[in-house]
Order: sequence, then structure tokens, then C-alpha cells
Amino acid sequence: MAEHLQAVVFDLDGTLFDHRAAARTGATAFLTHLGLPASAPALGRWAAAEDEHFERWRSGEIGFAEQRRERLRTVLPALGHPLDLDDTAALDDLFADYLRRYRAAWRAFPGSRDLLDELRSRGYRLGLLTNGDAEQQCDKLARTGLSDAFDVVHASGRTGLQKPDERAFTGIARALGFAPSACLFVGDDPERDVAGARRAGMRGLLVDREATGPDAVRVAVLSALEPGRPVLFEA
Repeated sequence: MAEHLQAVVFDLDGTLFDHRAAARTGATAFLTHLGLPASAPALGRWAAAEDEHFERWRSGEIGFAEQRRERLRTVLPALGHPLDLDDTAALDDLFADYLRRYRAAWRAFPGSRDLLDELRSRGYRLGLLTNGDAEQQCDKLARTGLSDAFDVVHASGRTGLQKPDERAFTGIARALGFAPSACLFVGDDPERDVAGARRAGMRGLLVDREATGPDAVRVAVLSALEPGRPVLFEA
């Protein structure tokens, strides 16, 4: 018989925090400030560069600051904005301008805090497991009012363990005081979140914030916590 679920662990970006909307808003303001068109193709190029170079950082190929510089090197010259590709200080200053605009657009998805509070009221311990720079991820939690919602927060920039590494999942389960089989993991990425959680022995719930509203996510999480449910859910 499956162990009774006693903890819920969440991903952050795309699950509780609307990173894509904030990135689009920040990139639109940033490109416009540079006198560049914030067209759909330009924003698509920006998003693709983020995905590409963040993955290079995640895999250990480049450092965190360097993946930011690489995003600028990839996008801005292609849009007609000249750069000194080797002037790291100037690149860092330029990216800081984007970050200010991105940060100003930070928002939690509607219903995120209410769901966390409801789960706590039902007696579940709560964890957050996120790939990213620890300082920035904790800043997101603080600015969106989610900081005090969790018993344990693990960011890969601090732990050195990236999802879908099984050790990232077993590590937060241990910090919460439970076996992985007593934890439900909720995330938006089929491989890094749900498959990684399953390999570690957790149950997994895949959510799609762009396709479902806050009440659907709440219902899916509560349903997944019911006794007798299978290991993998999708909603």
C-alpha cells in the first residue's frame, strides 16, 4: 500500500510564479528602451536564448553570470544593436537594466498563496524545489508574498543539485522529515519535475498554468492527495 502523503513540494517558475509573463513584459520594456522593436519574433528570440543558455548553466557548461551575457550576445546583435562582446562589465550593466524591468513585473499566479495556505491548514508540510540562483529565487518569493509559506526551500544554486537529479528530490524530502513516497511533487515540466520526482520515489502532478485556471490547479492538487491515487497525475 502506498504511504500516506504528508508533504507537498512545488516547483517555482511556471508553477507558482508566472515567469514567462514577467519575462515577456521585462523584455518588451528592455528592447523598447534600446530602440529595438519588441515584435513577436524578437520576443521569441529572447525566450529561446534564455532557454538555451540557462540550460547551458544548468548542465554546468557556463557560469550563471555568463549565461546572462550569452543571452545578450545571442539576441541583441541579431536585432541590430551593436555590442562589445568581450566587455563583460558593460554586458552585466546592460543585463541589470533588463533585470530591473523583469523584476518589476514579478507576479505569483492567481491562487498560489491561497492554495499553499489551504494545504497548510490541512496539515501538510510544504517545500519548494527550484532550479536557479538562490538569491534571485528567494527574492521572487519575498516580492510575491510566498516566502513564509514554505517549511523548506531548496534552490539549485545553493544546494548544487539540479532537477531532475534524484538527489534534489530526496534531499528536500529528507529536509521535510519524510520519505520521498510521502511527498507529492507539483510542477510544470514533464521531465525535470514529474519524471525526476517519480524516479526519486515521489508522486508527481504535472500542471499547465497556460491551459488551466487557478481553481483547476487547486482541484488537481487536492485530488492528487486523496488516498489510493496512482503515482503519476496530469492536469
